[in-house]
Amino acid sequence: MCADTACLVLHLEGPLQSWGTTSQYNRRGTELLPSRSAIMGMLCAARGLARGSEDEKKWLDRCADLGMLAVAVPRERRNRELAVRRLEDFHTVLHTLKASGGIKDCHITRRQYLLDAAFRVFLSGERTVLEQAAQALQDPKWGLWLGRKCCIPAAPVFVGIFETEEEAKRHCLPCDVDELIWVKDVASFEDGTDSVPDMPLSFATAARKFQLRRIQRHQGVRLAP
Repeated sequence: MCADTACLVLHLEGPLQSWGTTSQYNRRGTELLPSRSAIMGMLCAARGLARGSEDEKKWLDRCADLGMLAVAVPRERRNRELAVRRLEDFHTVLHTLKASGGIKDCHITRRQYLLDAAFRVFLSGERTVLEQAAQALQDPKWGLWLGRKCCIPAAPVFVGIFETEEEAKRHCLPCDVDELIWVKDVASFEDGTDSVPDMPLSFATAARKFQLRRIQRHQGVRLAP
């Protein structure tokens, strides 16, 4: 990287986390690592950008070129690594519209969460954009959450800004990155192993828009004792 680029590091840890990419309607699943849409939504909230506004669109356009690497960081207790677990809860929603017309008294949705999970997210790209994001994360205008509003961070989200991603990984990961589970953006289709529809174009409440993001998944070699 040159002087005009940098790497912003986020720490994501809390009792509950939920990172949806494709789930909608009655069942809301979670990925095992943070989604790009959730991270961009967090940055928009920190800057106080209204959903679907012109300021939101400009900010998302500026963030589109940022590279993202999300890494699962092991958590230990009594010298044993904590296994990440899933929790499925259900929510009741009153007075929803029926497809055939009229009002439904009660509608149930099922939602999944991750327990005992911790992540580092590395955003690499234009330094000016990352410095603005860092400033907002340290003094957010709106609340920050880990995928859903009920998922409150247990620690400050902002870690720091580093000159390069390699420097950031050396300072912010407990071991070599290839020992861990991670997902990162790739520049070409051939370099990727999967595509997910979590690149946000708009967070407008009634007209959210996303496009595909090409990623590479790495399963790591570290196992719990």
